[in-house]
Amino acid sequence: MTTLLIEHRITDFATWSGAFARFADHRRDSGVQGEHVYQPVDDPHYVLVTLDFAEDSQAASFLDFLHSQVWMSPTASPALDGTPRAVILEPVR
Repeated sequence: MTTLLIEHRITDFATWSGAFARFADHRRDSGVQGEHVYQPVDDPHYVLVTLDFAEDSQAASFLDFLHSQVWMSPTASPALDGTPRAVILEPVR
């Protein structure tokens, strides 16, 4: 299992959540097997997302999609505030 961890500032959670929901089919079609959205208890303008994939190549491909299709487009990501940080993680064996 490989996890893509994404974290970034947002301007409004409801707006961000709506944009996130619009990509549900793309996440599924890209191999996402599980997802979680987190917010710090003291910061409503920050989100962390984990997306689980079977293969690291799927995570890398999805991250490329985010960089080229989502994060560069204000209409695709209307509530982003700044540049997201993302890292692909593997469990320590």
